[in-house]
Amino acid sequence: MTVWRNKRLSAVLAAGAAALVTVTGAAPASAGYGTPGAPGLGDRLYPLLGNGGYDVRDYALDLRYPAKDPAQAITGSVTVSAVATQALSRFDLDFGGGSVGAVTVDGRSARFARDGDELVITPRRALRKGERFTVTVSRFTATPVQADADSPVGFVTTPDGTVLAGQPNTSHLLFPSNDHPRDKATYTISLTVPEGWTAVASGRNTRTTTRNGYVTSTYRESAPMASELVQVVAGDYVVQRRPAAGGVPIRDVVPRRFASTLLPRADVERSQVTWMQGKVGKYPFENYGSLVIDANLGFALETQTLSLYDTGLFARPAYVLDPIMTHELAHQWFGDSVAPWQWSDVWQNEGHATWYELVYAAEKGYLQQYAGAADLDAYFKGAYASGDRYRARYGPVAAPLRSGSIWDVFNPNVYDGGALVLYALRQQVGAATFERIERAWVARYEGKSASTAQFVALASQVAHRDLRAFLNDWLYGTKTPAMPGHPDWTVTPATAPVPAAVARTEASVTTRLQRLGAH
Repeated sequence: MTVWRNKRLSAVLAAGAAALVTVTGAAPASAGYGTPGAPGLGDRLYPLLGNGGYDVRDYALDLRYPAKDPAQAITGSVTVSAVATQALSRFDLDFGGGSVGAVTVDGRSARFARDGDELVITPRRALRKGERFTVTVSRFTATPVQADADSPVGFVTTPDGTVLAGQPNTSHLLFPSNDHPRDKATYTISLTVPEGWTAVASGRNTRTTTRNGYVTSTYRESAPMASELVQVVAGDYVVQRRPAAGGVPIRDVVPRRFASTLLPRADVERSQVTWMQGKVGKYPFENYGSLVIDANLGFALETQTLSLYDTGLFARPAYVLDPIMTHELAHQWFGDSVAPWQWSDVWQNEGHATWYELVYAAEKGYLQQYAGAADLDAYFKGAYASGDRYRARYGPVAAPLRSGSIWDVFNPNVYDGGALVLYALRQQVGAATFERIERAWVARYEGKSASTAQFVALASQVAHRDLRAFLNDWLYGTKTPAMPGHPDWTVTPATAPVPAAVARTEASVTTRLQRLGAH
């Protein structure tokens, strides 16, 4: 994700949950058997996000758009296929949308209740540990919000249609889910729109049918996907399919009225796919592309297989737009294919995407214009000087202090600080070993969620040396460690007056991140 203006979190975890509303229609689970699944996964930044007691394997999501109206409420149903990880008397799904029509578990009606953004479901009988089951939520509704930099993200409306921008905790404003990247699953997504509109989702189009004035387009994402990375777009859009790049089919989606100006600017992604494959190995999904919307989102977002941008960003010169597009593409490996185990691990997403964004800018000759540095060493020397100030303000790289706003989690120490950790690792082990670590990381954990501890362990294994103390100091220390190979580099103390050069560097970083938008 690249946030280039202020992005405010939606109040999905706000205090003061809505009053509990229970819908009857089924007997409760057997008394005395099983226990309720936890209403959250205990993430240190978003403790109520996700749910305990089960592991989702697949979603079948159907959404219906009744009219050609970008602001309309839509209806949907979702069937969640899961495995119980404990004996369950009841369990939750995350859902912050509108009404819910009915819920069944294994085809039998079940009791459900709304408690804030928790959809609490009580099946007719308790589920055994290890049991496979399906839960279907029918006739739920969701209404998009206006897409702009000052509005909550989630399910948003634009002049041309609607899109989903769910990171980190708002996909469940559109559809019921286990809304945490730790529980990835495959998806089949069917979108029904009036003839004349176009509907696209993450994954590969498997079928399109027309009936009674409506077109249903079905997409299959066969690689595990976190709910926060789902993309569903519907409206007056056009789809351009480009020749494959590095064996990867490319398709771009833009508003019909801007197609002639936006589509040529997206073509650079084909060479970027080849460039990234040269850095870290094969692309992890079946296709890729860009989605550009007419809105003032204030950020770009790495929704899986279809990165999201706004028209303001696509109006920027190539030396700005192209590195940002590389950032979002890099996320397909770092953040999408290999997802964070918890949101404190978000440096793995953003540090890596920032690293490849900067390397790309340097190799293409953009770095001076883009980031105000002559080369990568100069850039990271400036980032190093601000290390203690960023740690004091935002917390260690792998332990953001709080999640009160989007900037608390997606902060400069996650982006530039995370990239600085990778620069330090490269200095410590050498360029060749560093590249082997990067390739091993995305290969070993492809399709999985992985933790910072697992990154440290893998780096040690590949380097054939114990890097735990080195990396833990860089990732969790309150002070910035010495930079290998650069004994002359200095850190500005957090409480000291800020030298003019450091102030200029930090202002440049802030401008870049705001311009990037950095998700």
